[in-house]
Amino acid sequence: MNAMTEPLLFKQGDRELVSFATDPSRYRHWTLAVEGDVARLKLDIDEEGGIKPGYKLKLNSYDLGVDIELHDAVNRIRFEHPGVKVVVFESAKDRIWCSGANIYMLGLSTHAWKVNFCKFTNETRNGLEDSSEHEGLKSLAAVTGACAGGGYELALACDRIVMVDDRSSTVSLPEVPLLGVLPGTGGLTRVTDKRKVRRDLADIFCTTSEGVRADRARDWKLIDAHAKPQQFPQLVDHEIAALRAKSNRSGPAKGITLTPLQVKIDEQGYHYATVDAQVDRDKRIATITVHAPAKSIESTPEAIEQAGTAWWPLQFARELDDAILNLRTNELEVGTWVLKTRGDHNKVMLADEVLEKHKSHWLVRETTGLLRRALARLDVTSRSLIALVDEGSCFAGTFYELALACDRIYMLDLPDSPDAAPSLQLSEANFGRYPAVNGLTRLQTRFYDDAKAIEQLHGLQDSALRADQALELGLVTLTPDDLDWDEEIRIMLEERASLSPDALTGMEASLRFPGKETMLTRVFGRLSAWQNWIFIRPNAVGEEGALKLFGTGKKARFDWKRI
Repeated sequence: MNAMTEPLLFKQGDRELVSFATDPSRYRHWTLAVEGDVARLKLDIDEEGGIKPGYKLKLNSYDLGVDIELHDAVNRIRFEHPGVKVVVFESAKDRIWCSGANIYMLGLSTHAWKVNFCKFTNETRNGLEDSSEHEGLKSLAAVTGACAGGGYELALACDRIVMVDDRSSTVSLPEVPLLGVLPGTGGLTRVTDKRKVRRDLADIFCTTSEGVRADRARDWKLIDAHAKPQQFPQLVDHEIAALRAKSNRSGPAKGITLTPLQVKIDEQGYHYATVDAQVDRDKRIATITVHAPAKSIESTPEAIEQAGTAWWPLQFARELDDAILNLRTNELEVGTWVLKTRGDHNKVMLADEVLEKHKSHWLVRETTGLLRRALARLDVTSRSLIALVDEGSCFAGTFYELALACDRIYMLDLPDSPDAAPSLQLSEANFGRYPAVNGLTRLQTRFYDDAKAIEQLHGLQDSALRADQALELGLVTLTPDDLDWDEEIRIMLEERASLSPDALTGMEASLRFPGKETMLTRVFGRLSAWQNWIFIRPNAVGEEGALKLFGTGKKARFDWKRI
């Protein structure tokens, strides 16, 4: 099916599924306008346009549907408008920029919906920072009106924040005083780690529901600059010019068209051309098989551009990202994902060579960025991830990054048939092309940034490593032979499925990013643990909790014990 023919929320049998596919002709909340090397994304939320019924999106507040549109719009800037250097975020509504996540939506939502919504929201904002760092796509928040909660999180994700000084526009993170939940998740972390707001000032800011106006906001580093209404357009133009000068983006004015993904969704799973996700709901396991190119990929800039979305690395990146989102949102009880690969490992290695050779070409750079963000989405997904390197596998280069994202890697050993045994191969892709959210490569993360171990592995690029070699080098977890393989894998998966999902989520989130924390590992640690905890506490979601009573005029009744 064409994913774009479905609404964002649709029925399949008795199941209600979310689709992450849209396009500008279907936007209800954003308008995208491109003028030369500047794109303007204007937020004008349709109050009646919630992804689910039961609430109105008042005061430019958003829900998952709004963020799905934002995710699509930013991808279209990346691929369809590669000449854009600066994205300006604006509001089309008077005196309100964005009031953040819709509180009534949160009050009506299940726990899983709330947490998944928060995670996708943060990933979308992380993507802005990722594109700024790696591809030179800069962003500016031009704040006119109240900017609160998740709205301020969006501003914080931008390179610069400017605000009109009209004595009514404010920035705020009011979650603690109004809702009894963690303030902003990514917002609070960016206030401290990114903008370096002093701890005591951040304390006042996050416990003050009315927000902070322009002068104080600038003094406290909550914004970068402000101007009176008459001078504000000139300030915005000045900031655009400064960001333009910092951008190294150099694509043509017109890029490629992001054609709709072709995916078949049925009771058995989600089926794309390069990615197939088979779902066994009884066993609570999804088996994700990714396929190598069937033939050598286009290898010249002209041929790559001509191939467009059919160019295998881009098609694979888009399909992998969409599969992760579909499984994560629509298959809540499928707690274990088994990752497999199929095809010719030489084709994967050749694709990696093309990505390396033409890494400065705009379309290759944007494709690499999409792969990097898709792999990072896998890293922070609250599912047990198991890689199986079995017969027919091609875990080479970029495909081995999928295995490195997993909690365990099992590799089949065929001691009596070494020529038929699966192998692993490293390429330049494993040594810096796809840094994880902790700023390290997945190999560095696996080996605790041991320079000697990484240097040894770097010298083994292009070598086909059998199970015994991979085990000795620490590249896999266990290597059952063909006599034990089926039984050992069966027992392992059954044991995993029997464990508490909550305990596994906390354990996996802690183990995946050892060592020094970064802003993003702190963001996702909070999402996996703190946000999960706060969103089930009665002070937030109990019948007399702050989130439930918001807007009713009633005062929340808190359990005063500090835990």
